[in-house]
Amino acid sequence: MSEQGHIDPTEQELLSFRVGEQEYSVDIMSVREIRGWARATPLPHSAAHVRGVINLRGTVLPIIDLARLLGIPVAEATERNVIIVVHVHDQTLGLLVDAVSDILSIPQGDMQPPPDMAEDASHSFIEALTIIEGRMLRILDLDAVQPGHETEAA
Repeated sequence: MSEQGHIDPTEQELLSFRVGEQEYSVDIMSVREIRGWARATPLPHSAAHVRGVINLRGTVLPIIDLARLLGIPVAEATERNVIIVVHVHDQTLGLLVDAVSDILSIPQGDMQPPPDMAEDASHSFIEALTIIEGRMLRILDLDAVQPGHETEAA
């Protein structure tokens, strides 16, 4: 058997993608599928970063606009955008991104915690940082991205 099929337990497989001019990634084990852009049906009283919902084979799937969530200037979504369907705990949701870049294997030792620079550390969406070919790659904390993660007054 070749070495290529072997997964090193000290490495993490990541799906990298672009949001604006920035590169992010998520654990590949959370990704269920990658699909083209579909217009979401808006929901009243939802958070500004929730684009709405789509029907995914009979399941209502919330769509999170990562640019809005992360405070990146938002362009209107087009057919070039991609939805990454992820499963976090017991919830499946879609992440609206500009483009999927690559699948990467990153050694655990190359991942560093982000510096504590946020005004409110409870809203940090970055789990770790790493450098790939001279570029900073942000590893998204999917727990923090889930709708309802923030505790808001009703």
